[in-house]
Amino acid sequence: MSFRNVLSQLQARLGARVAIAFLLLVSLGALLAPLIAPQNPYDLTALDLMEARLPPGSLSGDGQMHYWLGTDEQGRDMLSAILYGLRISLAVGIISTVLALSIGLLLGLAAAYWRGPFDALVMRLVDLQLSIPALLIALVLLAISGPGLGKIVAALVAVQWAHYANFVRSIALVEASKDYIAAARCLGIPSIRIMLKHLLPNCLSPLLVFGAVQLAAAISLEATLSFLGLGLPVTEPSLGLLIANGFRYFLSGQYWMCLFPGFALLIALASINVLVDHLRDVLNPRGQNK
Repeated sequence: MSFRNVLSQLQARLGARVAIAFLLLVSLGALLAPLIAPQNPYDLTALDLMEARLPPGSLSGDGQMHYWLGTDEQGRDMLSAILYGLRISLAVGIISTVLALSIGLLLGLAAAYWRGPFDALVMRLVDLQLSIPALLIALVLLAISGPGLGKIVAALVAVQWAHYANFVRSIALVEASKDYIAAARCLGIPSIRIMLKHLLPNCLSPLLVFGAVQLAAAISLEATLSFLGLGLPVTEPSLGLLIANGFRYFLSGQYWMCLFPGFALLIALASINVLVDHLRDVLNPRGQNK
């Protein structure tokens, strides 16, 4: 099915259109954060502790700035902090997903095509990885390496590649046993070309859906790690760290510091998951008539 057909069928579904609209809104807000955010929340010189924990709709002390979503305990404008936090969450999720997908895709295809000792070695590593909770592995890695954008991306790649390798191998095994792969082997076509030109294209549809699911999982895991204090440094808070900082004041009536970042994270994850559900139905021929 062509990309145009997939897009047209998604546009025919109300739920998919709503999910795409929210996802575009979140993505544009994150991408254009430096241009549309009223304040740079990472610039410590621009923060004023005298304006900490102001409720939504408050004016700054000089009357020049509206804090539409209030401020946090350090005087950050919550709207600006959420836009920058979305920027970090999406960047970490996309980068880690692309890297983990690349590693898992190559290993999964090679294991399904060559089988034998290489397949056994890869799958034993995958089984070992999947037997340990992803959050536990990420916590150990970040506890050893410390916080940082590159380190949290590396930790997410380390816990996600096995999922891709296992999934790709399972669907590639079915394709590798078909006649067109046997015919390509008989023609003497190099193995790398068979895997990339013949085997891979027939695995892309389910892999696209699985990759989108894992993207949401990566964003959620990054938020969890930041909530636990093992994500980015406190000077560059992501959504998880904003939620963690605001949670301490939630029961005291200062709900906005925890609630608004939580809503932003919820909208991002719900949009991806709803879109994935519709994409799965569109790419599944048996689900197109539902």
